[in-house]
Amino acid sequence: MPAISFEFYPPKTDDQRAQLHRAAARLAETSPEYVSVTFGAGGSTLSYTPETIDALRTRHGFEAAPHVSCVGGTRAELDALLGSYRERGCRRIVALRGDLPSGMASTGDFHYASDLVEFIRARHGDWFRIEVGCYPETHPQAEDAFADLAHFKRKVEAGADAAITQYFYNADAYFRFVDDARALGVSIPIVPGIMPISNFTQLKRFSELCGAEIPRWMHRRLSAYGDDAASLKSFAADAVSALCRRLLEGGAPGLHFYTLNLARPTLAVLERLAL
Repeated sequence: MPAISFEFYPPKTDDQRAQLHRAAARLAETSPEYVSVTFGAGGSTLSYTPETIDALRTRHGFEAAPHVSCVGGTRAELDALLGSYRERGCRRIVALRGDLPSGMASTGDFHYASDLVEFIRARHGDWFRIEVGCYPETHPQAEDAFADLAHFKRKVEAGADAAITQYFYNADAYFRFVDDARALGVSIPIVPGIMPISNFTQLKRFSELCGAEIPRWMHRRLSAYGDDAASLKSFAADAVSALCRRLLEGGAPGLHFYTLNLARPTLAVLERLAL
């Protein structure tokens, strides 16, 4: 049975909280290994992320891993944040560089995720299992693919335990990235990040921002459905589950689903996989 995990984002309104808890309750039935909670750029969810971690742990029984971003934070602020998560009993952290928000002049005391990983290890030893990010199709701000791989290796050398990829729809990109990482001596698990599809307009916007490629055949097919939401969602679930099946058959250690706080698109994929 492959390890399954889910990502949620912190709700800010009562309606969003209700939506999160509906999704979490349905997804809990799949018994995920853990769930993660994102952290807004520039500290915009400084209080929302810990609140969401608490709710997911106490109300739904999840092991919950907060995202921690080094962008815009001082050593003291990050030290206090990590300490608060340790006091909560969190044993897993997703350590990311994060993106510098518009108008923010300083990146903070740390410039790279590898610096943050090194800091967490120095302050907390092996208390936290540290997950980091990686990009099978290359980070959009990377100098080139080889420089991006070198940055990934530095995060591993700093003490990362596992990696979660940015989402993608080309399995060959993942397998090639893993092969290249292994050739550099990286041995940690590299878990594919999976983005189920429910809103094509939203997916196009996300993909432009993060550099994820929507294959031409998939783009044309999704575009052709127009307002036929039911057919689009059925095709999307078929396509994403086929991707997941190929990844698992090819040796992927698990699947990490970007849920966008929705249960149905992820469950549609898992049902097709019989997971």
